[in-house]
Amino acid sequence: MSKATDIVSPDHAAADHDDHHDHHIPKGIMRWVLTTNHKDIGTLYLWFAFIMFLTGGAMAMVIRAELFQPGLQIVEPNFFNQMTTVHGLIMVFGAVMPAFTGLANWLVPMMIGAPDMALPRMNNWSFWILPFAFTILLASLFMEGGGPAFGWTFYAPLSTTYSGDSTALFVFSVHIMGISSIMGAINVIVTIFNMRAPGMTWMKMPLFVWTWLITAFLLIAVMPVLAGAVTMILTDKFFGTSFFNAAGGGDPVMFQHIFWFFGHPEVYIMILPAFGIISQIVPTFARKRLFGYASMVYATASIALLSFIVWAHHMFTTGMPVAAEMFFMFATMLISVPTGVKVFNWVATMWRGSMTFEIPMMFALAFIVLFTIGGLSGLMLAITPVDFQYHDTYFVVAHFHYVLVTGAIFSIMAAVYYWLPKWTGRMFDITLAKWHFWCSLISVNLLFFPMHFVGLAGMPRRIPDYALQFADFNKWISIGGFAFGLSQLIFLWVMIKACRKQGEPVTSQVWEGAEGLEWEIPSPAPYHSFETPPVVK
Repeated sequence: MSKATDIVSPDHAAADHDDHHDHHIPKGIMRWVLTTNHKDIGTLYLWFAFIMFLTGGAMAMVIRAELFQPGLQIVEPNFFNQMTTVHGLIMVFGAVMPAFTGLANWLVPMMIGAPDMALPRMNNWSFWILPFAFTILLASLFMEGGGPAFGWTFYAPLSTTYSGDSTALFVFSVHIMGISSIMGAINVIVTIFNMRAPGMTWMKMPLFVWTWLITAFLLIAVMPVLAGAVTMILTDKFFGTSFFNAAGGGDPVMFQHIFWFFGHPEVYIMILPAFGIISQIVPTFARKRLFGYASMVYATASIALLSFIVWAHHMFTTGMPVAAEMFFMFATMLISVPTGVKVFNWVATMWRGSMTFEIPMMFALAFIVLFTIGGLSGLMLAITPVDFQYHDTYFVVAHFHYVLVTGAIFSIMAAVYYWLPKWTGRMFDITLAKWHFWCSLISVNLLFFPMHFVGLAGMPRRIPDYALQFADFNKWISIGGFAFGLSQLIFLWVMIKACRKQGEPVTSQVWEGAEGLEWEIPSPAPYHSFETPPVVK
């Protein structure tokens, strides 16, 4: 919802067509294998992301079961390290990023009035290489010596000298994930540049489209950096090079520079589309135009640009010169300004609006409050002298989980509940969805909020055992973790019921107050949305 909201007066040929093309929808398993339809590919991405979310969540349950009490309880320390490593890799590359790509596939063409994505065959390919990448990664757990056990940031020399042969599989799977991301990003950019409906100028695009366009440029910029880093790990480990080996003239700290030059923009790749989702949902249920549309676009672009100059705030303890510490501290604090603009604009949109609290809005409100907590703890970590105390403690774990779970994942849930009736043509089970929301909200705070306190008290991250003084908090954290995991089974049941078309039929608009081209086509969205492009006035 944006300035584009005044404008939607499509030529209803698209909305009223008799779906004659829809009679040719292929059937059976080959429909999904060979599909080039953006809606089918979006559905594949979303289901894949959900399966990976549950897989990564199962690994988190292993971690929390081990940490329920002090002492070594259930798993060996080496297997514990494999779980922390693969949990992180799966959640970042297998759950959050494919979920946002699935939403982009479903929504971007519908929002800009395009018939499909610009490069449909490449779209099919960019999805179907992902299951192979994650099969390779998970298969590494069954190798002799076990899977990667060096943390999801795979710092050298842990990943080059002290790791097993599974490192080769890990590197190969990361390369394939990166290829998939780059292809998806190119597709989004070409689609938005070339296939907008007549009259849809840049400043009339919905904010979700804007945030994805900027995210796509970030992906193309930083994914090759990640590819370079893992290739150097591969050659250091198996081919005798010394990029990161001090004994051969290399520098392990260089690995951190290269990794975080990718890693910090990656954080924004996982949160910018979330900003777009919240910017679509809040105006609908506040029944007001989004406050400060243009400033939201500029804030998103400035966050993306600034994300390239803050990487070393992850490295304050590596012994940087004071001038560099000062630079990265101030640059990091600066990035909170455009983020603050966004939060202010969402609150200003709600101010004196006719608010109603449907499920998508409840998730959006939880996002705004809890993401802000994550942002504030990030500001604490930005301050160099203080970061020396917080670094590599559970305080950092609390910070980034508030950003990625109550930020990225809550926004994905909000988006699914918001657009699901448009996809299926029926309203989901609202009672079950409310149970999902409240169970998730309470358990996620029980899971991550106490981590701030154990972190401030000095509990290091990525350890399978801990001192007795942390026992009570860890027990509560683990209970919160199991409750949050079980809550997602409610979400699964909501999805299954929706796919079975159980529920009340909905109109094309679905939500009172929803504006944008995607609400002009019938519900469920036909297999081909816009045969003749709508005219945006």
